[in-house]
Amino acid sequence: MPNQQIARDIISGVGGSDNIASVIHCATRLRFKLKDMALADSEGLKAHPGVIMVVISGGQFQVVIGNHVHEVWQAICQQLGYSEEKPAAAENAEKERKEKLFDRLIDTISGIFTPFLGVLAGAGILKGVLALCVACDWMTPESGTYKIWYVASDALFYFLPLVLGYTAGKKFGGSPFLTMVIGGALTHPLMIEAFETGAQAGAPAQLFLGIPVTFLNYSGSVIPIIFAAWLSCWLEKQCAKALPGVIKNLFTPLICLMVTVPLTFLLIGPLATWLSHALAEGYQTIYAFAPWLAGCVVGGLWQVCVIFGLHWGFIPLMMNNLAVLGQDTLVPLVLPAVMGQAGASLGVMLRTRDAQLKMLAGSGTTAAIFGITEPAVYGVTLPRRRPFIFGCIGGALGGAVVALSASHTYSFGLVSVFTLAQLIPAGGIDASVWGAAGGALLALLVSAVLTLIAGMPAAAAGAATAAAAPPAASAAAPPAASAAAPSASAPSASAPSASAPSAARRALFTAGQADGATLLAPLSGAVVALDQVADATFASGLLGSGAAIVPQDGVVVSPFYGEVASLFSTRHAIGLLSDSGIELLIHIGIDTVKLNGEHFTAHVKPGDAVQPGDLLLEFNRQAILDAGFDLTTPIVISNSEDFTEVVTLADSSAIHAGAPFLGVRHDNKE
Repeated sequence: MPNQQIARDIISGVGGSDNIASVIHCATRLRFKLKDMALADSEGLKAHPGVIMVVISGGQFQVVIGNHVHEVWQAICQQLGYSEEKPAAAENAEKERKEKLFDRLIDTISGIFTPFLGVLAGAGILKGVLALCVACDWMTPESGTYKIWYVASDALFYFLPLVLGYTAGKKFGGSPFLTMVIGGALTHPLMIEAFETGAQAGAPAQLFLGIPVTFLNYSGSVIPIIFAAWLSCWLEKQCAKALPGVIKNLFTPLICLMVTVPLTFLLIGPLATWLSHALAEGYQTIYAFAPWLAGCVVGGLWQVCVIFGLHWGFIPLMMNNLAVLGQDTLVPLVLPAVMGQAGASLGVMLRTRDAQLKMLAGSGTTAAIFGITEPAVYGVTLPRRRPFIFGCIGGALGGAVVALSASHTYSFGLVSVFTLAQLIPAGGIDASVWGAAGGALLALLVSAVLTLIAGMPAAAAGAATAAAAPPAASAAAPPAASAAAPSASAPSASAPSASAPSAARRALFTAGQADGATLLAPLSGAVVALDQVADATFASGLLGSGAAIVPQDGVVVSPFYGEVASLFSTRHAIGLLSDSGIELLIHIGIDTVKLNGEHFTAHVKPGDAVQPGDLLLEFNRQAILDAGFDLTTPIVISNSEDFTEVVTLADSSAIHAGAPFLGVRHDNKE
C-alpha cells in the first residue's frame, strides 16, 4: 500500500489533523501526542494492513509501522503541512500539566533521544567494528584509516551535549539552536583546556565574577545539558512574556546565554555530574548484589517494557554509565532479550505450514536479529502468546549467562547481533565476549525449540486452520466444496492476502472443471442467516440466496478467483463475478449508502482481476457504529437461480475471513 494512503488512514485513525499535537518516530513506531485520546480509533488502526500494532503508553499514541516508518512519517508531515514534528500547542499545556509524572518523564526522555537513535546506532556499530578490526590485527590505531573511521564513530559521543541540546530544546518548547549553543559551550576547547589545567597540582583557582568555578569534562555527558536546556527554555518563555516585541528577538537569546551558561558551569553542571555519578554507582551496587538475577530480570522482562514504552527510562542510564564509567553492563543483558524474540519467531516459522505466516515470521526473525523486534513481537509472537512467553524465558536464561560472564559494552547503539562487536574490550576478545555470544545463542535456541515443541497448538500450526471446514459442514457441502475446504488458506485480518494456491484448488473456481464451488468468507465475524437481516429486500431473498456476517473488523477480501464487476460510488457495496460465473454482491451494513462513502476505502476498481484473499475494501467499523448504522453485511449470489443449490457451510456463528462460507452446486453441463 502506498505510504501516502497509509498516512491518510493513520491521520484519520488518530482523530484527524486537528487532534495531533505532535508526531515523531523511532526505529519502527510513529509516536503521537494527541489532544484527545478518545478520538483515536485504535481498533481500526490495528486492523489496517499497513499497521503492525497500536500501543498507548507514556502519554503517547504509538503506531507500530516497521522498518519503513520514516517514509510514512514523511508522508504524514507532508499531509499535515509541516516538515518537522509539530510542537505541542499552547492550548494543550494545561492537559500536559495534568498528565501523570511518570508518563511525562517517559515522553520527555523518548522525545529527546528518539530523533538521533539511528545515527547513534550506526556510530555505535562502527565503534564495535573498529574494536573487532584491532582485536583481529586487521587494523592498527595508528593507521590513517582507523583514525578517520574512529572520528566518524566518536564524533557524536564526544559532542553529545550539542545534539542533546538541540533535541532537548525542541522538546522543552524553546529555541533548539540556543540550547545547542549551550551544549557547545560545555564542549568548547577552552573549557576542556581549563578542566585539564585545573586538574594539575597547584593550579590557580578560576573565578566567575568572584565566584570559584569547578571545571569538569562534559564531553559525552547526558544529564547536565538536559537540565541546562530546560532552564534556558523556561527563561526564554519568561523573556518572551516580559520583553517588548521590538527587542525580544535580540535580547531573549542574549539573556538566556548570559544567565544559563554561567549557571551551568557554577551550579547545574556540578550538581548534575554528582547525580550522574550517583546513578552510575547505584546501578553498579544493585548489579553487583546478584548479577545473575539482574540478567534474568532484564533478559526476561525487557520486551514487556518495550511493549509499554517503559524501556525509555533505561536509555539515559545506559548512556550515563558509558559517560561516567566508560562501560555499561545493562546493554549486554538486553541482547538475549532481543535474541529470545528472534528465536521464538524462528520457531513459529519452522512450525507453521501457513505460507503467509511462515513468510511473516521469517522476515520478523531477520529484523529481530538486526535489532528491530517489533515485527516479530507484534506480528508473530505476541498475538500467539506462547511464543512471546518462550522468547522471554529464553531471554531470561541467556541474560543470566551474560551477567555471569561479566560482559560490558564500551559504546552505545541499537542492541542487535552487532552489539557483540561493541563488547570487545581494549585488550581484545576475552571470556566476557564469548559469554555474551553464548548467552545470546542460548536465548535464541531455547526460545526456538520451546516454540517449535509447544509454542503453537496443532490446529494453529496448519496452513488452513481457520479455513478447514468442520465435519458437519463437510457433510452438508457438495463434493467439490468438500475437496476445496482443506486447502483453503485463511488470511489474517491484519494482512488479508493469500499465497498462490495450487492448480487443483484454482480449478474448483474455474467454469466447467467441477459441478460445484466453494465461496470463502470475505469478512471475519458472526454468521447470520439471511432471513434474519433487518432489511426486507435482503431477508426475502429477492436479491439472491446467501447469508450475512456481522464484521469484527473493517476488512473485506475476495472470496474467489474472478473480477470486480461493479463498485458503488459510495464504496459501501461491491459486485464480483467469479471465473465460474458466480455473481456475488457484498453489501456492507444496512442503509450505509446514506454515509455517502464516508468511512469506506476502496482498494480495487471495476475490471480488476482478483483472487482469494485480495484486499477489496476497508471501512471504519467503529465510526459507522457510532453513526448509528447496523453493520450486518449481506453476502448474496445475485444469479442464484442459475444453481441448483446454495448452502451455508459455516457450522457456527463465528467465521474467519478465508474460511469456507457458501457452497454452490450446479448441474454438470457436459
